[in-house]
Amino acid sequence: MTTAAPTPAFSPLCGVQAAIIDLDGTMLHTMPDFHIAINRMREELFAGRGARRMLAVEQIELMVGKGSENLIRQVLAVDFDAAGVDDHFSAAMESYQRHYLDINGNHSALYPDVAAGLDALKAHGLRLACVTNKPIAFAKPLLEQKGLAGYFEVVYGGDSLPHKKPHPLPLLQVCRDFALEPAQVVAIGDSSNDAQAARAAGCPVLTVPYGYNHGESIHDTDSDGIVDTLLHAADLIRLHNQPAN
Repeated sequence: MTTAAPTPAFSPLCGVQAAIIDLDGTMLHTMPDFHIAINRMREELFAGRGARRMLAVEQIELMVGKGSENLIRQVLAVDFDAAGVDDHFSAAMESYQRHYLDINGNHSALYPDVAAGLDALKAHGLRLACVTNKPIAFAKPLLEQKGLAGYFEVVYGGDSLPHKKPHPLPLLQVCRDFALEPAQVVAIGDSSNDAQAARAAGCPVLTVPYGYNHGESIHDTDSDGIVDTLLHAADLIRLHNQPAN
């Protein structure tokens, strides 16, 4: 694991021409939307069966990041055994998706320096893609609502391709879309999912310390550096790609 910027001469960031950026926990603090939609789903699911306590934000943070199917199964596992999770999954998923689409983005906010970082990355000549495990039907409207859609040539959600992160396929697909080698495309994310996908794809990876990493320290994640913001990431990439004197 590397937490400090490597020297330019040996940096994996040398030659980077594009960036793949995660959404939840990297560009947007979306946990309030998850919190509301999940608890509305629970209220609907348990209507007439007795009151169930709301799940706290801190509980939900540990469940987010591996796609909606995994999220809903973990939420149901709070109240049901494995058979019960299977029995209630379809109804719970339908309810969750309906409630999430109803409030998508209403309670979410950009992290500091996201727009400035995206502007700087574009100014440095990088092509940009957004790859998230969020369903594409949630991701695209959210990017539009927050004024971010125009930055990205390519957007893939967790259901856009046969595999989602931490599988390398979404990152490799972006490399193919951009006609670039994986070593020329940096992944930027907030979790081990992003880092594992990047390592498997052969892409360099930077991580931010403020997102949702399944309750684990980002310092325990194998990356090429921890950056405070996307603007810091843009500055670091520029530093390692300056022409030699």
